[in-house]
Amino acid sequence: MGLDPRLPESHILLSPHQMYAADTWAMQNGTSGITLMERAGKSVAEVATEMMPHNGDGTIIVLCGPGNNGGDGYVAARYLAEWGYTVSVMPISDIMALKGDAAIMARPWIGRTRPMDLNALKSADLVIDAMFGAGLDRDIEGDIAAVIEAVNEGSAVVLAVDLPSGLSGATGQVQGTAIQADTSVTFFSYKPGHILTPGRYYSGGIDNIHVVDIGISRDCLADIQVNTYWNTASLWQGAVFHPGPSSHKYDRGHVLVLGGREPALGASRLASLAALRSGCGLSTLACPSESYSIQATALTDVMVRRYDSSFGLLSIMADKRINTIVAGPGLGVGEKTTETILAVLNERRRTVLDADALTSLARQMVQLSDYSGQDIVLTPHDGEFKKMFPDISLDDRLSAARQAARQTDCVIVLKGVSTIVAAPDGRASIASNAPAWLSVAGAGDVLAGIIAGVLAQGLPLFESVSYAVWLHGKSGEVAGRGLIASDLLPAIAKSLP
Repeated sequence: MGLDPRLPESHILLSPHQMYAADTWAMQNGTSGITLMERAGKSVAEVATEMMPHNGDGTIIVLCGPGNNGGDGYVAARYLAEWGYTVSVMPISDIMALKGDAAIMARPWIGRTRPMDLNALKSADLVIDAMFGAGLDRDIEGDIAAVIEAVNEGSAVVLAVDLPSGLSGATGQVQGTAIQADTSVTFFSYKPGHILTPGRYYSGGIDNIHVVDIGISRDCLADIQVNTYWNTASLWQGAVFHPGPSSHKYDRGHVLVLGGREPALGASRLASLAALRSGCGLSTLACPSESYSIQATALTDVMVRRYDSSFGLLSIMADKRINTIVAGPGLGVGEKTTETILAVLNERRRTVLDADALTSLARQMVQLSDYSGQDIVLTPHDGEFKKMFPDISLDDRLSAARQAARQTDCVIVLKGVSTIVAAPDGRASIASNAPAWLSVAGAGDVLAGIIAGVLAQGLPLFESVSYAVWLHGKSGEVAGRGLIASDLLPAIAKSLP
């Protein structure tokens, strides 16, 4: 029922505004709004039949709103009634107020239309939510909030049309209150709100969101400025580096990780090993003399070098085959770290700034504009992001990541349940494959190393970072429950596509 994940366009996410443009394009190119609504409603009805008991018994209530989402609901009710199901429509507004295609599609409904009954909603076997979908532009309150509360408190299985009512299709955020759906049916393309949290969970979870074809040609995408993507293999698989039989280790890149002092010595080790596991040819850990013996003893596959000043670090970086730097994991916080980072940036290598590097630069983000055009990746979690960008609200994390990327001219990896990769040109990807048990100390250090290891292979920047975030999540799935950060290292090799 969903889009084939092998299709090159299956990673595209359309905002509600862009979906409206796709609908408009279809209608301007020979497919009427009535036809689109008929196909959409029939698809909803087909999914509804899969959610009912095998004997077909049970009651279905279709909650119909005042717009096109409500029109889809009337079509679904008509098909279900024709197929022998006990179905009734419960409109949330005056049917006579319907306009356009929705009004036309409501007219053939001759089945039962009942007034609002919260108790009936609670006791129904299936509720189809066709109230608002992606078209909502305000918070839900009052009588409609009571309707949603009754549905959520009831025992009915819930099917949402397009998106659960009360959920923003653009941000995945709840607008006042929202339907908690078990399954959702959307049309032509996933929306960002289906992938971002908490929208993913309100929609029933990734595996329970059906994307159906209602006859909109993908030719419409040529006229839509698509810039938001679901972080799946179809986004980046064409850019993944696969070594050939004559490849040399330096063809795969050389990562330099800057290590610090106790007590966070393990952080830089994790990053340097993760870089190797993710495919780079060489990895070097540079650390102060006081921790050199510890690191050299602990590491076998990673080279270890001493540095005690920016000058010493630059002497290591005189090797131009070092093409990617990781600064932050276990590096320490303070002016010396800031000095070190700026020295690294002056060398114009691909750079990943994480953890202590972000904290040290938090009040000096404006300095990053001096390195405009350079491949720099910043990897904050929400707490770090707030310190780095105090004027950017995280209420809309997708928009926030984009704003930060524009301000700094860097790629932003805004870590979380739905990790967002945002590029300065406005492109953004949203990951959905990170398991809950990945939230463990050191996992972020591994992610920084994976990003660097992929970047070192010379892949395109946005696709590289998106791939690295996906690989991190996949490694968490492979490592399984109860993982510690070091468990991710062998899991990376098992997760490579």
